[in-house]
Amino acid sequence: MEILKEKFKTKAEAAALEIKEIIKTHGTKKVGEVTLAQVYQGMRGITGLVTETSLLDAQEGIRFRGYSIPELQASLPKAPGGGEPLPEGLFHLMLLGELPTQQDAERITNIWQRRSHVPTHVFATIDALPITTHPMTMFVTGVMALQTESNFAKAYATGINKKDYWSPVFEDTMDLIARLPRIAAYIYRRKYKNNEHIHPNGLLDWAGNLAHMMGYNDESFKELMRLYMTIHADHEGGNVSAHTTHLVGSALSDPYLSYAAGMNGLAGPLHGLANQEVIKWIFEMQESLGTDAPTSEQIANYVQATLNAGKVVPGYGHAVLRKTDPRFTAQMEFGKKHMPDDKLLNTVWNIYETVPPILQSLGKVKNPWPNVDAHSGALLVHYGMVENEFYTVLFAVSRALGVLSSLCWDRALGFPLERPKSVTTDSVKQWLEGKAEIWEG
Repeated sequence: MEILKEKFKTKAEAAALEIKEIIKTHGTKKVGEVTLAQVYQGMRGITGLVTETSLLDAQEGIRFRGYSIPELQASLPKAPGGGEPLPEGLFHLMLLGELPTQQDAERITNIWQRRSHVPTHVFATIDALPITTHPMTMFVTGVMALQTESNFAKAYATGINKKDYWSPVFEDTMDLIARLPRIAAYIYRRKYKNNEHIHPNGLLDWAGNLAHMMGYNDESFKELMRLYMTIHADHEGGNVSAHTTHLVGSALSDPYLSYAAGMNGLAGPLHGLANQEVIKWIFEMQESLGTDAPTSEQIANYVQATLNAGKVVPGYGHAVLRKTDPRFTAQMEFGKKHMPDDKLLNTVWNIYETVPPILQSLGKVKNPWPNVDAHSGALLVHYGMVENEFYTVLFAVSRALGVLSSLCWDRALGFPLERPKSVTTDSVKQWLEGKAEIWEG
């Protein structure tokens, strides 16, 4: 086995050097409508998807059906006595392209309450995993166990006209979203709260009930969950979780399978796991500096040390955005309203003042500004949710709203199997030498 591994290492290192040189020398050369560098480097900047639910603008940030986050905070229905938007209202907007009334949002709340029952075999499947299992692994396992309930899978197995695919996909979407808070809360209580579970409260909204089942009944925490679920719900179609859900769904995998696949992508350190990495980095900084209230100068020195070690400052930079993420701003405003004197939050705000100028001075960073992950963990810690491994599960529950409403549109519009063309480096070299034509699918 070691011989095989060493041979692979030698081959891979040589190939990596060769590809690096190809990109350096020929990266701007066009392959059809895209550059060779784009072919090799994650397809950045290639427009190749249609996603109706949201659009990410480099300067303005995310817009849901044309509405910015501040506009949604002002316009979407709210829980009685609350100030943050109900995620039910955002789902209505993404699904229909229309701002909902209070009655529209309450109707979705009632539908999700009625559909929220989780079969016992789902809990048994989660319980079969070691308690040390990462919460995202438990979460995706729970979703996969829930796939036994898929309306689409049953309809396809018995025969259904393709023009009607959207209908059971819609039913699966409503069922799955309704059940996710119960699954997430079960995992949280199993792993971190001695397996002591809390039953749902049928009088609460979707996000408020999630907070309740997790054991957080502070009204401002419920408000945070409503905000959190709204701002994390969607980020157009090219990110890993949204694209993966769409891709797997294009094979006519049902919403449970498609969403589970997308959430496996969300669990990656370069995607949804980043919010966990941010809070870990801040705690490590505090420990290293010996203070829970570091000065701007101390933060700057630690940031520089992080960069000098060849590491990134987690929570800063974004593949598309070129300004402060509006989702960061929304959370900062929440923090200044509800807990302005919190030391950890003040450290987050000091980092915000310190990091961008340092990154800008490097001259290589296109976006030195914070993204959503730079703030979310600190708000959760304020309420005592220090289990940072669980943060990505909250992200996953929220992201269901966007990727599943989008999946309904995929099937309603009859979008086909996604199947881009791929090439080999040998064929690239032949093409560069004029020995091959432009490839066609």
